[in-house]
Amino acid sequence: MRIAIYGAGSLGTIVGAYLSKGNQNVELIDVNQEHINTLNSSGATIVGTVNENVPVKAITPEEMSGSYDLVLLLTKQIFNKQVLENIKPYLSKNGVLLSLQNGVPEEAVSAIIGKDKVIGGSVEFGATWVKPGVSELTSAEPAFKANAFQIGELDGTITERVQKIKEVLDLVGGTKISTNLVGTKWSKLMINIAMSGTSAVFGCTYGDVLNNETALETAIRLADETIKVGHSIGVKFVKMGGLEIEKFNLNKDRSNLNEAAEYAKVAFQPQALLKASMLQDLEKGKKCEIDYINGVVSSKGKEVGISTPFNDLLVELVHKAEQEKSVPDFDTNIVYFNELIDKGI
Repeated sequence: MRIAIYGAGSLGTIVGAYLSKGNQNVELIDVNQEHINTLNSSGATIVGTVNENVPVKAITPEEMSGSYDLVLLLTKQIFNKQVLENIKPYLSKNGVLLSLQNGVPEEAVSAIIGKDKVIGGSVEFGATWVKPGVSELTSAEPAFKANAFQIGELDGTITERVQKIKEVLDLVGGTKISTNLVGTKWSKLMINIAMSGTSAVFGCTYGDVLNNETALETAIRLADETIKVGHSIGVKFVKMGGLEIEKFNLNKDRSNLNEAAEYAKVAFQPQALLKASMLQDLEKGKKCEIDYINGVVSSKGKEVGISTPFNDLLVELVHKAEQEKSVPDFDTNIVYFNELIDKGI
């Protein structure tokens, strides 16, 4: 099986390293020429909760040739049209694209690649870009090895091809096959909305969110809005990485808010060092995926008539940072959410 990792950033570098270590025929593909050069000359280096250095083969998109049996898509959704058109000619006749992007991009991806060639999935571990050739694994190693991916066919069936892909990804970390892909993707979306969203808007790590009462309540309220919007369109949320998503579904009087907050402190502690990729983009002065993460709940909420004030405010503040090419300040932005909480919304 010839494999391509398209988008060899923080996550892709780690995935590529472990697949290469497992003797897979894999190429890491990225537009960052310095990163590609370092990967080829010095190997993929993983730091953080593990320490690994693995020789890999890396190329730029312009250097692609032949055909791939499996493409792991790890680029950001904001580039999808160009990226997918570039990948399409290089998929083999029976080739599969596994979308591991944040959000719920499968419908849009299928429209370009073809529904029969797309499998969906979610990444359940965290990573931070350090420098060319180096990625930091921020999830605790036991959690990473137990729960690295969930993947599944779009129609929920368990096929031979999805089982083969699971075997490949098990070389990286624990991989589960989902028969409820929509639920899987929305469950991962909820985690990203609650924790990546707060990391981005407050300019901090997950641990900083967990250690601040207002930031943590903001994360819970973001999760609650996501669950309520998801329920309204028929989403059945699933357990992810041992996390019970429905624990964040608040009662009408929010009497279970403290219980949800205490659960979050324990559940997300293994990712305390993680800094959201959206924040990493803001630090580089780049646009991030906020419209494909928290923005999904804001737009869907409007469609179904469900109020989403916490997601709306978060999207507004992150867009402001994008426009100003600034990094959100914790002390400044926490005030806005504290005001929202004080209003009893």
